[in-house]
Amino acid sequence: MSDVVYQADDFAKVIRIVKEAKNRAYRKINEELIIMYYDVGKCVSEEASEAKYGDGYIERLAEYFAENSPEIKGFNRAGLYRMKQFYETYKNEENKLSLLTQISWTNHLKIMSACKTMDERNFYISMCIKDRLSKRELERQIDSSYYERYMLSQKPIAPKTDQIKKVTGNVFLDNYVLDFLDAPDSINEQELKKSILNNLKDFILELGKDFVFVGEEYKVEVGNHDYYIDLLFFHRGLSCLAAFELKMGEFKPEYIGKMNLYLEALDRNIKKANENPSVGIILCADKDDEVVEYTLSRSLSTTMVSEYNLKLIDKSLLQRKLKEYMELAEWSDDNEQ
Repeated sequence: MSDVVYQADDFAKVIRIVKEAKNRAYRKINEELIIMYYDVGKCVSEEASEAKYGDGYIERLAEYFAENSPEIKGFNRAGLYRMKQFYETYKNEENKLSLLTQISWTNHLKIMSACKTMDERNFYISMCIKDRLSKRELERQIDSSYYERYMLSQKPIAPKTDQIKKVTGNVFLDNYVLDFLDAPDSINEQELKKSILNNLKDFILELGKDFVFVGEEYKVEVGNHDYYIDLLFFHRGLSCLAAFELKMGEFKPEYIGKMNLYLEALDRNIKKANENPSVGIILCADKDDEVVEYTLSRSLSTTMVSEYNLKLIDKSLLQRKLKEYMELAEWSDDNEQ
């Protein structure tokens, strides 16, 4: 017997090959399943649309499956109706079928049941593909009205704020929902930070999966003084450090000066040569957009000021706000023409 002692790293390559093959197999199986559900849905939709069949066709088809192929699961009455709905939802979007095959059937069911418009469906489909969202993660994003909050964050506010949004690729929201912290309204900043760290996976999901956690109370040295950034992340898409400061009350202008100091220290002493300039995000319980704009107007800082909510926001309220914004945007476009 050989006396050679092997380490875990010696087997890593083989393990990686096996895992990659299994992932490819899963993706291929999922792709074929989605195409099958789409094709079955098309057949059921077309047959059921005939007057001589109607809904009775689906009932009899479900019974036929139950009697002749009971081992095949998912083709009961409810399942066949879902496949029919799937086809009818996307039948005019056949050019997107390759995208539809990239997410799971359970995620499709959630999107179909929860989303009202094609824009909203496409948004969550893209998010599922980009961030590889699990069923639970997708449900959380939909339940927290992520689509509405994202779209409202694209709303023009003021030149300086819009400029910062453009520089940062519109990856930051104007409002973040931290309901997963299950925190009381009377929480202080230290408790808020501790709760975020205890729920870091959910916090990163809310921010976006391109964020990678670097550290808490991250020390930067300026002259003879030490300063501590509440939370420091790295954003892979922007290729830059992202400093987060947590504030319990309303935004105050002096917060920008302190953040500028942090960003300058990061860029001079921490940022690598191949990385972009650092960005800052001040998370406040409340903000006045006009005060934010006045504060930022003469600053060169790439700092966003966002609100956070410890409870879920009323989805219908966000939908009304989004509808008003879209109608106003359409009215402005018509007038410009």
